[in-house]
Amino acid sequence: MAESIFETYPGGVFPAACSSRVLLDHVMSKWGVLVLVSLTDGTQRWSELRRRAEGVSEKMLAQTLRTLEADGLVHREQQPVMPPRVDYSLTPLGEELAEVLVPLLRWVGRNADDIIGAPAAS
Repeated sequence: MAESIFETYPGGVFPAACSSRVLLDHVMSKWGVLVLVSLTDGTQRWSELRRRAEGVSEKMLAQTLRTLEADGLVHREQQPVMPPRVDYSLTPLGEELAEVLVPLLRWVGRNADDIIGAPAAS
């Protein structure tokens, strides 16, 4: 039987200095989740990721990708072509994480309007 989260963190307290808090911040940020789930469709270029994460600024996308790459969740590969081309894909660890994020996003998609309210008509 798997150890309960409360056995790992007695009393349900996640210590402030715990590395899990840092990683949660990286992978559960709005842009982090959207990038990781977008990459479940396979290798993508910067412009494809920016289109999928509608509303993300260039600065935030760059920061998110750098962070996820440093965490070992996203692989960045610069292609030796002109003009320069960079491809992004999930690492095996990123694929494992995305497997649990996809059901979360499905749940959010099904329930967002009921919880937050129907979007205003434009």
